[in-house]
Amino acid sequence: MQLIPKKGIANLLFGMKISDVESAIGKSDLHFKDDDNNAIHVYNALKLRLTFYEDESYRFGYLISGNPELELGGQKLIGQTVENVKPLLPKAFKTWETERFDLATNHFNEANWLILQEEFGTIAKVEMGAVFNDKDEVEWAFR
Repeated sequence: MQLIPKKGIANLLFGMKISDVESAIGKSDLHFKDDDNNAIHVYNALKLRLTFYEDESYRFGYLISGNPELELGGQKLIGQTVENVKPLLPKAFKTWETERFDLATNHFNEANWLILQEEFGTIAKVEMGAVFNDKDEVEWAFR
């Protein structure tokens, strides 16, 4: 499963509606609303969690994945060390903010809205979201 920075993952583009995603990969195994009334759809076999933002007409805008086949720029992520992965990523991933939470360390690249979540010394999950332009508007890949 290829992450496409600022665009989405595989054939799922930021901005798709729930029906668009279901047409592409089928119905989710679990769906619910979070505390902000966003629609969350979970695909167990893909180890993929998708967020559809309520205030954006339920458009796909954020993902979390622990899929071992997850790649970025041809580099597998899950199970790898952050130190080995970062130098192999495309040049757009220059600056990182690091924050530790108990067992997990988040490595955040704001320019591409990407988080590499490290646990036990390796990347366990990846989070990626749609990005915003200078007018603080979401840059949707799917229109």
